Amino acid sequence: MRSLIEPILSFHKLRVAVPRYLRYFSDWYRYTNLPHAESLRLEDGHPCLFDNAETTPYDPHYFYQAVWASRLLARSGVRAHVDLGSDVRFIGPLTAIIPMVTFIDVRPVKARTSGLHCIAASAAQLPFPDRSIPSLSCLHVAEHIGLGRYGDALDPTGTRRACAEMARVLAPHGDLFLSLPVGRPRVCFNAHRIHTPRQIMSYLGTLDLVEFSVVDDHGQFHEKADLDEMEHANYACGLFWLKSVR
Repeated sequence: MRSLIEPILSFHKLRVAVPRYLRYFSDWYRYTNLPHAESLRLEDGHPCLFDNAETTPYDPHYFYQAVWASRLLARSGVRAHVDLGSDVRFIGPLTAIIPMVTFIDVRPVKARTSGLHCIAASAAQLPFPDRSIPSLSCLHVAEHIGLGRYGDALDPTGTRRACAEMARVLAPHGDLFLSLPVGRPRVCFNAHRIHTPRQIMSYLGTLDLVEFSVVDDHGQFHEKADLDEMEHANYACGLFWLKSVR
């Protein structure tokens, strides 16, 4: 039940926020009494209550998948790349190492920068001919397709269809960099699906696995991992480097 209420009312944040608000106004008072302090107005206040931490917070899935994919793409030397809906904070810097990046999403990004081309489309119905894309990525996206979270149509086969589309458009000897949650199979509606690594491989048809890495349940990155070791994980992130050799 807590997960159903959390999007609009976070009891944890409420409990933590009260003493942090007290500290905020204490800091306000102390700041205004410092030499050369500017005049502060309540209407200009902008409380940032949760940034004071011992270490910089980060999402291990998104951090390690971006490092993993960026390193492999930089090493590949490709001049053009297609991405399916990945985090735009990964896509933007990617244009610094690849001259032409095409970004596909049902919600096209309005950002404009040289080398970035955006197309509004679904990963479950890609606007490309068969075997036409030599370099392709899809990071933490396929697990959402068909759950309606991002305005897409409801479809229980969404992840399977997206994987089939990736396999369809990948050119001979082309590379696919795919990440998504792996572990005990289930649907956490409407956030995401979780699959075993073997299920994902079965969705990818004739593509060959070059390398499997993983961010485990503890947020630790393991390069060149074993598919079967993640069968019973809770919410790990599987990183699949695949190639079309046919």
